[in-house]
Amino acid sequence: MTLSGIPRLAVDPFSIEFFDNPFPAHEAMREAGPVVHLDQWNVYAVARYAEVYAVLNDPERFCSSRGVGLSDFAKEKPWRPPSLILEADPPAHTRTRAVLNKVLSPAVMKQIRDGFAAAADAKVDELLAKGSFDAIPDLAEAYPLSVFPDAVGLKKEGREHLIPYAGLVFNAFGPPNELRQAAIERSAPHQAYVQAQCQRENLAPGGFGACIHARVDTGDITAAEAPLLVRSLLSAGLDTTVYGIGAAIYCLARFPEQWARLRRDLALARNAFEEAVRLESPVQTFFRTTTRDVEIGGCKVGEGEKILMLLAAANRDPRRWADPERYDITRKTSGHVGFGGGIHMCVGQLVARLEGEVMLAALARKVAAIDITGPVRRRYNNTLRGLDSLPVTLTPA
Repeated sequence: MTLSGIPRLAVDPFSIEFFDNPFPAHEAMREAGPVVHLDQWNVYAVARYAEVYAVLNDPERFCSSRGVGLSDFAKEKPWRPPSLILEADPPAHTRTRAVLNKVLSPAVMKQIRDGFAAAADAKVDELLAKGSFDAIPDLAEAYPLSVFPDAVGLKKEGREHLIPYAGLVFNAFGPPNELRQAAIERSAPHQAYVQAQCQRENLAPGGFGACIHARVDTGDITAAEAPLLVRSLLSAGLDTTVYGIGAAIYCLARFPEQWARLRRDLALARNAFEEAVRLESPVQTFFRTTTRDVEIGGCKVGEGEKILMLLAAANRDPRRWADPERYDITRKTSGHVGFGGGIHMCVGQLVARLEGEVMLAALARKVAAIDITGPVRRRYNNTLRGLDSLPVTLTPA
């Protein structure tokens, strides 16, 4: 069945069956055409790399201010005040984004690098002493939680709310399914904690949060905008890194020849992380809304339609990647859309890349082998794909 030449598919990209194994559906969507219509949620979807890339890089025709989830802010009230970064368009987005780009600049990453690397070394030593552990809570979550909240300037107490809060944000981009409803129902304490932590008086001097608030004094942002920008950091700066590091450990444990290659050449640590983000795509999907009648891949789509971008499907599109299912740490990964793309490219990507790189380098220096030693369990989320449990045993180098 087609809709003005656009194939209609009975795929539900937010079902547990889909989450368990999205790859056959990704391929079906890519092969069906440049644009498909998903009847279950009445949205258009793009799964090929070329079309996903085109939508990401055209904010004039595909806007973010109507929500980057399924709900359309022009037609329904958002569940929280919209993000000044993720859910905004130029020119408003340009001004606030410039502030975060300065706070999280490459120069700032240089300043924090040694501290992050030392923490990664210490974490690996601690895990080697254990020998066997669960790589998700004990490594993929524990390491970012040991460095990122301090870098932001958060108080020590209450940090256990950070991961559930980010999980809530990403679940809320999905449809009104059980995952979204349950996350919002449980959200009050997490939201209250994050709201309090974003206030100027609760942030330690010198951290990312205080640096954002300092931009109020220079007139770059208003006092009302500053806490929302800190909130953007807390929403997007932690979970994506947790899932990315989890993906990298999972890949390196499954592809021992790539692990051996990384151990021979530690300079590949950054790319080993990038390739895991491409292959596993911790952030699977985002939406845009058409601002006018548009043409995508030769197909006409009307104004005010939701477009689901399947970032994960684009990252394994054989039209763009040779042997896309293979994890290859020497692959040229630039251009993958695991961190999004265009003006809305993930604002915390430099922090995520730094954490991923120093952790993989520390592991490769100190660990001879990573073996999966128990059942691997998925964590279900409407937007994120990653693991809930990854039991491993490390063999010391």
